[in-house]
Amino acid sequence: MATAAEATTDANAMRRAIALAARGLGSTSPNPVVGCVVLDAAGQPAGGGFHERAGGPHAEVHALREAGERARGGTAYVTLEPCNHTGRTGPCAQALVAAGVARVVYAVADPDPRATGGAGTLRAAGVQVEQGLLADEAEAGNTAWLTSVRLGRPYVRWKYAATLDGRVAAVDSTSRWISSAESRADVHRLRAEADAVVVGSGTMRADDPHLAVRGDAGAEGVTQPLRVVVDTRATAVKPGARVLDDAAPTLVAVAEDADAAHLDGTAAEVVRLPRAAGGLDVHALLAALHARGVRSVLLEGGPTLAGAFVAAGAVDAVTGYLAPVLLGAGPAALADAGITTLTEALRLDVTETARIGPDLRITAVPATPATKET
Repeated sequence: MATAAEATTDANAMRRAIALAARGLGSTSPNPVVGCVVLDAAGQPAGGGFHERAGGPHAEVHALREAGERARGGTAYVTLEPCNHTGRTGPCAQALVAAGVARVVYAVADPDPRATGGAGTLRAAGVQVEQGLLADEAEAGNTAWLTSVRLGRPYVRWKYAATLDGRVAAVDSTSRWISSAESRADVHRLRAEADAVVVGSGTMRADDPHLAVRGDAGAEGVTQPLRVVVDTRATAVKPGARVLDDAAPTLVAVAEDADAAHLDGTAAEVVRLPRAAGGLDVHALLAALHARGVRSVLLEGGPTLAGAFVAAGAVDAVTGYLAPVLLGAGPAALADAGITTLTEALRLDVTETARIGPDLRITAVPATPATKET
């Protein structure tokens, strides 16, 4: 049994690995974010690294390169079970064995059937393997990728900004700006962490949004998210729309029978999807995005699109920016979501509250998360 000092050393190393993993948010898709820390045989820091981009070296490789010979006989702390397959890079389990690491501690088992089995490979090579250290913290940092693998669809975060009485616009449809400049800057951070940003035709017509990451979050080197417009009848995205510029890739989702000829020759990809009540089939949209490597979605659409996603059981987290403003009338943040009685209400667990300038940011997740694949 580990001593208290050894347990503290282990926890500190894994927390550093979790912090390193977070530096890859927004740039590793369709791969997970992973961090790794290596301590030498004496328990002293020897190396650290994180998965920086898809196709590049994995976290373990970065950490082992930094550690060099000091890795031999040491311990590697990894936020996700070391992979056991050869893709664009080699298997990390074999890299750890070759480096002579004596012990590997990982937080979360890899649910991807193509990559799992690293723990078994390590044990077969005589490496001491331990699982589960700070698993909840590591899982929270990698929740988008883990959700996408487990459910077979992208992780969806619905973001909205509203007044304190829940209005997203005034009666005359004016909505700029309900939230503060600080909150809008924070939204760009969420965009930078997502693989795709999704809006509907109502938002497209009202705001002609750009949807690319700007400001500090859009610094040089950031991976711009895919801009997605759900335009069922192909009437909202017109030539000259800001989403058709070259700042980021754009996908326009239309109904199978829609006339989208006016988008021919533009930079946008057009995908045709089956209709559902009031719009397009949400699950078909998410399947199309998942097939394109999208593992996380920031849903920025208005009340109607948000209602469709909630009705489809396809919202994994909600981030609301509440401004200290009252309107008394105007559209609510969420339109019809198929909920007709209080017993059917989608109950949420609040995971974070924070002051963002004058506003309050609240993040919550469904109390009973989705468990079925689409």
